[in-house]
Amino acid sequence: MKNNTEIIETLLKNRGITTKKQKEEFFNPPHPDKINAKDVGINLLQLNKAVKRIKNAIKNKEKIIVYGDYDVDGVCAAAILWETLVSLGANTLPYIPSRFTEGYGLNIESIKKLKEEDPSVGLIITVDNGIVANEKVDFAKSLGVDVIITDHHMPGAASPKAHSIVHTTQISGSAVAHFLSCQLITNYKLKIKNLPGDHLGLAAMGTVADVLPLVGNNRSIVKHGLDVLRKSTRPGLAALCKEAGIDQKQIDTFHIGFVVGPRLNSSGRLEHAMDSLRLLCVKNHSRAQELARKLGLTNRQRQEKTEKTLKHIEENFSEIWSKKTPGILFAHHDSYEEGIVGIVAGRLVEKFYRPAIVMSRSGVLYKASARSITQVNIVEAIKTVGEGILENAGGHPMAAGFSILPEKLEVFKKKLTDYAEKLKDDLFVREARIDCEIEFSLVDQKLSKEIKKFAPFGFGNPTPVFKSTNVAVEDVRLIGKDKNHIKVLLYKDGRTHESVGFGMGDLYSKIIPGKFVDIVYSIEENNWRGNTNLQLKLKSIEGKI
Repeated sequence: MKNNTEIIETLLKNRGITTKKQKEEFFNPPHPDKINAKDVGINLLQLNKAVKRIKNAIKNKEKIIVYGDYDVDGVCAAAILWETLVSLGANTLPYIPSRFTEGYGLNIESIKKLKEEDPSVGLIITVDNGIVANEKVDFAKSLGVDVIITDHHMPGAASPKAHSIVHTTQISGSAVAHFLSCQLITNYKLKIKNLPGDHLGLAAMGTVADVLPLVGNNRSIVKHGLDVLRKSTRPGLAALCKEAGIDQKQIDTFHIGFVVGPRLNSSGRLEHAMDSLRLLCVKNHSRAQELARKLGLTNRQRQEKTEKTLKHIEENFSEIWSKKTPGILFAHHDSYEEGIVGIVAGRLVEKFYRPAIVMSRSGVLYKASARSITQVNIVEAIKTVGEGILENAGGHPMAAGFSILPEKLEVFKKKLTDYAEKLKDDLFVREARIDCEIEFSLVDQKLSKEIKKFAPFGFGNPTPVFKSTNVAVEDVRLIGKDKNHIKVLLYKDGRTHESVGFGMGDLYSKIIPGKFVDIVYSIEENNWRGNTNLQLKLKSIEGKI
């Protein structure tokens, strides 16, 4: 690449953005307030039907249950809709099921208990779940309870016989809840009281945490939602950022995905996600700090349990996999904890670049979480292999879950092995993603400023990655508490830049000052004690070393 214009055009083309209109919408995504529910795939008839039923429930003082999920998206969705209903004067209660005793989504015993405890319960609104809960919806109806489903997961062959279904797979569950919330507010005639003004920020948080592609309408939600989060006066968010050691005014997709999100998720993974919902909705600052500290501690426990499980897999499965790595990794043991198997599966995907299924024992059932690579639709694979075998299954192409009885496990494993053997090896080639090769002299503040316009970065819109060749090494040193990272001073054509290679400490002895290297990297700003300078984040470094 000879200049910045060529670089920017290449970055756009790599992201499928070629027309003038696409470029305009990418760099200036419309505010979600200007996006119609129909534009994101929501059926307007169903949406308006849901609004009408909710208004009648409020008018008749029926108890409304907002039935959420225990991950970040589900908790944010529950907060959005519950706070909206409260502001409209509804008699409403948020409900998050226990991962361990109730499982994902609607639960027959839970519905029964909610109705018995309060006979005025007349309406359940699911958020981030429900699209495959056919039997549960029928049971609720048998008790005289209507169900409105709001969800974004893949639907089954037949839709539940709910009162109305507000559904699309294009956006997150929290974003679906936000569209319903906005429609309620728009159509409601009564005075709205104390409605938080940052629900778009919660929708952005759910979108990033659920790893939706940050293009099109999702880009609009996240770009504008991040602005809302940075200005939010929500005590729980401020306390969470403080506990995590990040500046709320600088919160970005990285912080949601790797700092804030894991803390909100940890509660549902090890204990009960109601604490995460309480943290988001609490108005008392002292209580918010108390809950944030608790989530921070729970998250550290989650990290320890994850490492313990990974160590067990390393000792019991890795030797087998190293001889011939399966097309789909499968690991299970009764000691694995249900709340962390999804994270473990994700870590295995990172290491082996294969879809991974990790299973735990939960009472009479085995429960599994799966994570995948873009080339393999894991929920489709699971449903194909598990037809007639699984108790339930659902999820996304990149992440899914299911339950199975112990006596059917061997049959499932055999069918999974047969399915995996048919996957072609070229699906599992991990290629270093490079947007383009550029001259080292082009790396400057001007290019950095242009790259910033591509933010927010995430799935579907990754951070731009470049390659430069024959760059001179001026200095190299080990950094980090465990000295497992490197900092390299690089020079070419009158331009000098610091670069950091995380986890590249093993290359230290091979990188010799005075030698020339080829580098693959992203460009980022390093802020330290009020000073800002460019820093290269190394993806790989090779050459005459």
